[in-house]
Amino acid sequence: MKKRLLTLLLLLATGVSLFAQRELLKRSNADSFSMILLGDPQNYSKYDTNQPIFELMTAWIASQQSNLNIKTVLCTGDLVEQNEYLVPYKKNGNQTSTEQWSAVSRAFKRLDHKIPYINCTGNHDYGYERAENRLSQFSTFFPVSRNSCWRECLVSVCNNAFGVPTLENAAYAFTDKNWGDLLIISMEFAPRDEVLEWAKALAASATYQGHKVIVLTHSYMKADGSIIEKEGYGVSPANYGVNIWEKLVYPSDNIRMVVCGHYSKAGTFEENVGYREDKNKSGKKVAQMLFNTQTLGGGWQGNGGDGWLRILEFLPDGKTIQVRTFSPYFDFSPETRNQAWMNEPYNRFEVVLD
Repeated sequence: MKKRLLTLLLLLATGVSLFAQRELLKRSNADSFSMILLGDPQNYSKYDTNQPIFELMTAWIASQQSNLNIKTVLCTGDLVEQNEYLVPYKKNGNQTSTEQWSAVSRAFKRLDHKIPYINCTGNHDYGYERAENRLSQFSTFFPVSRNSCWRECLVSVCNNAFGVPTLENAAYAFTDKNWGDLLIISMEFAPRDEVLEWAKALAASATYQGHKVIVLTHSYMKADGSIIEKEGYGVSPANYGVNIWEKLVYPSDNIRMVVCGHYSKAGTFEENVGYREDKNKSGKKVAQMLFNTQTLGGGWQGNGGDGWLRILEFLPDGKTIQVRTFSPYFDFSPETRNQAWMNEPYNRFEVVLD
């Protein structure tokens, strides 16, 4: 393990392509496109020894852009463990907050000017340790000017809690010949009412009412499929899963999918992923997915999540999404390549929209 990590560090430091020697993955259909889903990266960010694993993941995504036809990358928030710690919190990481933000920013730099990735914010991205208030370094490290790809797809933003327009609440539009028009709305942790009202009005507007809409937010549901009712964080006003469903998702005709992270247990894979389907007010299916693997690979003080990500392949029938769970970290070494896929029913399945 140490030898493998040392090799990884050397390759990243020299800028060598990590996957030039590897066979590229294939789509199941040549006319499909993909989105890549990243769970909460906070446990990668908080230890210097874990940070190269997350950078490996984004380097892998960049290397697969063409063959997987990747339109975007979705990250479920909690980019860091502590937003504003000047001294490393040694019981839970060895990096200052600035070092954590710098590390996660460096990882996403692999995608700048290549892929229009979309990050939502989590509770750990606010306050001092976790959402004691809505102060955040997010917009400092992820200003709209950093990735030129956003110019082609960013269509709307909503002000943050301090009245400043940032990517904390933002919407991105994409088009596919088979799926038609898509709109992805990314929202802050525990979104305020004005954020939900902005998202609802945007989805229902004449411009986007014909789009299939995906909502990306941090806290929404648990692994058992239950929707979160309330949490005890300092930010207020705030809306959690049940309110997000009732105020935004259920009343909207065209929101067809919700993606979230946040919930996690130091246990099995099955305890850190979840899925449910419900009908909106128009009787249309809404797929809701939790993906957050931050405790796999050793728990809260482990390696950050064993490099797991999800490949969402949108098939050309315009209604089916194939979900596959993959680790480029395990795939990097021939010794562990046979462990690089998770094929249980909760890790490999299809979402079929009506």
